[in-house]
Formats: sequence, C-alpha cells, structure tokens
Amino acid sequence: MKKIIALSAAFGCICFMPVHAVYAEDIEVSAKAAVVISADTGEIVYSKNSSEKLPMASTTKIMSALLCLESGDLHEPFMVDSQAIHVEGSSMGLQEGDIVTKYALACGMLLPSGNDGANAAAVEIAGSLEGFAELMNDRAKKLGLSKTFFVTPSGLEGEGHGSSAEDMAVLAAEALKNETFREICSSQTIKLEYGNPPYTRWLKNTNKLLSMYDGTYGVKTGFTDEAGRCLVSACERDGKRLICVTLNAPDDWNDHIRLYDECFKKVKTAELNIPCEMYVSLAGSHKDRLAVTTGDETADFTVYSKDTADFTYTIASPPFVYAPVKTGDEAAELIISDNGRELKRLPLYAAEDAEYKYPEKESEKSKLEKFISKVKDIFN
Repeated sequence: MKKIIALSAAFGCICFMPVHAVYAEDIEVSAKAAVVISADTGEIVYSKNSSEKLPMASTTKIMSALLCLESGDLHEPFMVDSQAIHVEGSSMGLQEGDIVTKYALACGMLLPSGNDGANAAAVEIAGSLEGFAELMNDRAKKLGLSKTFFVTPSGLEGEGHGSSAEDMAVLAAEALKNETFREICSSQTIKLEYGNPPYTRWLKNTNKLLSMYDGTYGVKTGFTDEAGRCLVSACERDGKRLICVTLNAPDDWNDHIRLYDECFKKVKTAELNIPCEMYVSLAGSHKDRLAVTTGDETADFTVYSKDTADFTYTIASPPFVYAPVKTGDEAAELIISDNGRELKRLPLYAAEDAEYKYPEKESEKSKLEKFISKVKDIFN
C-alpha cells in the first residue's frame, strides 16, 4: 500500500471543475465531429461537435488493446477460441487452433485492426464478449467518459455502441501512458509469430498518417458504413504533443494534417514548478525522513491557456521507506495533477544516504525488569 502525501497546501489548491479552452477560430474539416487536445493536460485546443455521441468503429480497439496489455502474461502462449475468431471485417488472419499471445493479439488489433484478434483477446481475458464489454465500460466510467458505451471489443456496431471525439481523445491519452501500447501503435510494421504451429509473419499498420506526417506516433483507424472513416492520432513537434480525433470524416488524413498545422501554432511548452524540497517517511535510520528529488528528469507540458503554476503535486510512497538507502535509489513517485485529474507521474529518488540504525543492546537492568514483570504475571 502506498501513502499519499499532499503538497497542494504549499503549491496550490485542487479544483475539481473541468476547464475547456476551446480554440475558437474556424478550421474547415470534413469530419462530423473533431477535437484536438493537449496530450499532456487534456486541454481542448480545437472542437467541432466534440461532445456528440457517434459510432466510432475500430477506434474502439484502443480500449480493447489497452485492457489486453494490462491483463498480464503478455507472452504466454494459448490457443484461440474457435468461435470468437469467426467474425466479419478486418482480420489479423487467425484460424482455428492457432497458438497466440496477448501481445500478438494487441498488435493484431492496433495494426491491421483485426476483429478476430479483439474477440480472441476478449474471450481469453473475460470468458466472453459480453464480459469483456463490461470491463471496457467499467474502465470508461473510471476515466469519466460520459458519452462512451461499448457493446463489442472490435467496434462492429451494437445497439448503443458509441463515443464522442472528446472521450476518444481522453482514452487515447490514457492508453499512450502504457509504453507497450505506444510502442505498438507507433509502429508501421511488426514482426510476429503465431499460428499452428506458430510461424513468422509481418503485420502492417492501417494508419497511413504515420508516414504522411512527421511526428505522428499513433493511434488507431476505424471504418464501418455506419460510422464512416474514424481516426485517432497523436503527434509531437518541437516538444509539443497533441492528440487529434475525427469521427465520420471522409477526408480524415488531410483533416488531421490541417488541424495539426494550425493547432501547433496555438500551443506552447511550459516548464513545471516542481517543489524543491520533498521528503518521505523513513524507518530504521537515525532520522525519520528522507529527502527525495526527481533527479535529472524534467516535465515539460503542452498547454494552450493553462497556467502550470496551478498544478498540484502529490508524493505517493509506501508508509515508510526502510534504511539503508543510497543516494539515487528510487523511493517514491511524484503525481502531477490539474483540477483533480492525474496528468503524469515522475519517479522520485533518494537525494541522500540513510544508514541503517542497529538496535542498542538490551541493558542488564532492562532484562531484570522484564523478568520481574513475567514473575508478577505468573503469580497474579
């Protein structure tokens, strides 16, 4: 269990009201709904019908792949469920009896947008498509995605299945915190082995923006007749990071390029005012607290109109860090938040040595007092 030490009293107050700094100037796009947010703060830079619930096709697999990668045992082989893989639409080429791993299924979801991979992962993790949809909706609720409801892990429409551009942007930001997810979705091709017996094959990413626009590092395409063309992407330029979502966009590639070109002009990079003095509780040493620091790690945030001076800082650590500790040992985490929403975590390292304090030898007087106390207890 980790202890949370709030530093907000010294470095600002937590406010639980969402702030939407919407870029007001018009940018002409083909999308029915679109949004651009800061990948760091979630601040809205551009919005067009961004809160409207719409079908989002295979961008659904952002959630499916994230839950798959978080479920553990990613490289443990297993046989796919024969019924789950019989599904229409895009495929990673699974056949009955194939031996796969969860990692391979996540790649199959994020690159060729395999509906078979999404279904196979769902059954392996939750036992059924319906059970996995419950996991998806539970996670959506925890993320505050109020316009999002999942019926299928693949994105093939079911009654009520849909989301908003804004919700999908928030989901993408959450998923990109997972290093494995980011590595997969930013790859144009991936070499894998699966099958019966497993054999080598290459998967190709359907996201053409990766090669069309410098700095793009994800995330997911989607298309159905009902949803139209859907695209969630992320891009970094000159240290600034944005996430763009378009739903029902006939010209989605150019929509994203146009939005990035304009929105990168409107945002800036701001350095954080990380507290200079931070401490965690220490046990087993001559002192009762340990100085910690972020070391060489810094945190620059992409902002539109936010003031990073309003961010709050919280230390998450075990109830005690136990001596001995050497300078540079990782001891805790610094949680950076805005309006009650966690933005980033940075590791905190010991800024000093803390030697182990050996217990003093018990005195003869103390031993005699304990013996007398035991004797009294016996006769009482």
